[in-house]
Amino acid sequence: MKVPAQIAVPVLLAVAAAGAFVAFLWWQLAQSTALIQGQPEDEERDAPTIGQTVTPVDPRDQALLYLREGDLLALQGDWRGAEAQYQKAVEADGGLPALRKLAQAQLQRRDVSNLRSTLRRLRTAGARPEDLLLLESIVELRSGEFVRAQEILDSAEESPQKHYGLALLALVEGNHAGAQENLLIVQNGWEPVLRSYARTLQAAYDEFALFPDGSNMHLITLLARALAQVQECELALPLLVQVTIQQGDYRDAWIVQGYCELVTERPEEALTSLERAYNLDPQKPEIQYFLARAYAALDQHSNAITFFEYALQNGFTPESEVRRFIAAEALESGNLELALAQYEALSSGEDATLASYQGFVAASLAMGSKEEAFAKALRATEVFSSDAEAWMLLGRTARDTGDAAAAKAAFEHALTINPNLSEAKQELR
Repeated sequence: MKVPAQIAVPVLLAVAAAGAFVAFLWWQLAQSTALIQGQPEDEERDAPTIGQTVTPVDPRDQALLYLREGDLLALQGDWRGAEAQYQKAVEADGGLPALRKLAQAQLQRRDVSNLRSTLRRLRTAGARPEDLLLLESIVELRSGEFVRAQEILDSAEESPQKHYGLALLALVEGNHAGAQENLLIVQNGWEPVLRSYARTLQAAYDEFALFPDGSNMHLITLLARALAQVQECELALPLLVQVTIQQGDYRDAWIVQGYCELVTERPEEALTSLERAYNLDPQKPEIQYFLARAYAALDQHSNAITFFEYALQNGFTPESEVRRFIAAEALESGNLELALAQYEALSSGEDATLASYQGFVAASLAMGSKEEAFAKALRATEVFSSDAEAWMLLGRTARDTGDAAAAKAAFEHALTINPNLSEAKQELR
């Protein structure tokens, strides 16, 4: 039987939209990796703005390394870990960029008390008034204080930050004409990251316009997905609850709701939402992946491994990210053989990272396979010859396997790459 176009087209586009949402998240992760490798690609990632600043300085700068590690964790939805790294960056004299990112992490974690303290430090350190405005208005929005947010924004001077805040306020209040009017101002403004965010939100409206007879539930889901993409899950969740209460079989709404609950540290709720999505579509690898993440957050390691493996078998990408999680869960559950197998696959791939070599070495040593551990650490210094941490890995492995001379030579070589590496100096004492 031929399916009518008015039914088939929306269904196909909805499926594509769900895939695009997950692809967007992993695109963000890939770009962050490029930043860590010192390859900024456009003004969007170099712009000084709240929660997004990446300042190209000497890679030996410890504060910058903490910032970039925090960025990776943030893009994976691990805001707890990101906050810890940003706090280290602040303590390492990371200045305004570190304080801005710390504020962003605290905002994502709903840690309003510490956020207000960080805002005071930002103000004392000379942060731009418009950046403080946006943070303060978003705090009010997420607290449901819409009137207060409106007052703060209305009384502020003209800036992209002001109009972005007004756009968010209009969006959550259902004033879609007002939201789009303010998004247009932001897109024509001088703030590059907010321009990107405004385009993402406007794209949801543009997609909905393709469906002249589209329902309000469809629009709300598209907007919630866009809010998740611009790290506003706290604003997306109330919208999604409206959808899932009224339309319990809306798979894509359950996926985005589960994702948002996951990254806002509501693992029990995330598990419930993602199980609903899984019951509607048990073969979709993205659902399996996020369901595994929910199990992992609840320390249900066996279930997490099972669903990570399902996602891997069904073609979830990037494969390396799934293997990394499987390895971590395997270690938590004491399955060293499984962890070692994942680290072997990760370190053998074209996109292998030093962390995969470090994981292999740790698992090998835990299993008593000293020769394999040393061989892998030695290989790491060949692949990452200019990375002091690779030589530190070799030094520690040599030390743990009883080769004092090789350990000393490795630590000394690490210091030739980074003379400020305190860990190497400590090892040589």
